[in-house]
Amino acid sequence: MSERVITPKGRGFLFLDSHPVGCRQLVDDMWQAVPAPAPAPAPAPPSAPASVGREGPVALIIGSSAGYGLAATIAGLARVGIRGIGVCFEKAPARRTGTAGWYRTAATARLARQYGRDMVFLNGDAFGDAMKEQVADLLAERFGGRLDYLVYSVAAPRRTDPETGTVHASVLRPIGAQHTTKTLVFDERGTPEITEVTTAPAEGDDIEATVAVMGGADWERWNTHLAERSLLAEGFTTAALSYIGSPLTAAIYRQGTIGAAKAHLEATARRLDERLGRTLGGRAVTSVNAAAVTQSSTAIPGIALYVGLLRGVLGDSMVPPIGQLVELWDQLTGARALDLDAEGRVRLDTWELDPAVQSSVAERWSMATSDTITGLADLDWFSEEVRRLYGFSVPGVDYAAAVETDVPWPVPTT
Repeated sequence: MSERVITPKGRGFLFLDSHPVGCRQLVDDMWQAVPAPAPAPAPAPPSAPASVGREGPVALIIGSSAGYGLAATIAGLARVGIRGIGVCFEKAPARRTGTAGWYRTAATARLARQYGRDMVFLNGDAFGDAMKEQVADLLAERFGGRLDYLVYSVAAPRRTDPETGTVHASVLRPIGAQHTTKTLVFDERGTPEITEVTTAPAEGDDIEATVAVMGGADWERWNTHLAERSLLAEGFTTAALSYIGSPLTAAIYRQGTIGAAKAHLEATARRLDERLGRTLGGRAVTSVNAAAVTQSSTAIPGIALYVGLLRGVLGDSMVPPIGQLVELWDQLTGARALDLDAEGRVRLDTWELDPAVQSSVAERWSMATSDTITGLADLDWFSEEVRRLYGFSVPGVDYAAAVETDVPWPVPTT
């Protein structure tokens, strides 16, 4: 037993510890926010996986413990009744608590068991071929050797190429020229400040390395590996989660090194879609999700300010990740028609990029200073969202109580 009172300690948007009970409650709340399972379409669309409907479709979620990947996992379990495998990379409790994703995974596994979903969670390097082989073996031995859906949601700082051993590191840089933008920070007392940050342009192999980490190479490698093991069902569908974002953040994001990686991801989707359509009657898409507070997004200059202002404009009309992923699953399973843009992308961000919304956010952005920001952005919401990433500020949790931090990784039932 290792019970103790856990308080949020850290700097900026990073915390040293996570709260296991808060993380569990957060997962419970996300599950409860999922509407009742969608009725099966009648008749099923021709592209629907052939094995859907027997015992629930088999799905593989890569990046299942955080952000949109967590939402994809919970929405799939609660809305669609998926079974299958979640892959993530989290740290176990030791001198510090476990990572928030460790505790969220344990909580998700508990709910999956409670609702009769056979979901196995694997902890390790999703980029490595050893994990791909472990997943393939598990699909063959436990899930009938057929995979219906693969959702890819990986955000990582580096990737080791399994063929060459080269370690690629992704960078957040504009392309062509340095970029200066407003950004939101909080001082040690929690007082918000608007400052400017200048980011140097990409140089050397920055673009290629970022594409190697955050582009479509690993997603395609997963699909190829499982196809070579004959594990993809007829009608197999795969989706990689992506983001475009506002013109206000475009220079550092969509037009920067990360944007180059997203363009590569979309090109990969088109190539996979052609291949899967030809061989399995399946398809591949990218899903363009909308803004949210995640551990990845808070690291991008300007994004914290933008999201706080967006919330100031929209309030509760913002669609959280769990709501967006319910919509994605409905489209992937055929409960609703697949709604693609001209580039073949599922667009879950139309409410964010509505011209009226963007005009209002841009106006607030231009007025944002340290003196005016509290009247323009919903900073209380933003601060609590950051804390909730680590299991803090979750309603219904007694943070004065000692809690058990040594939570085991979920072991699947036989």
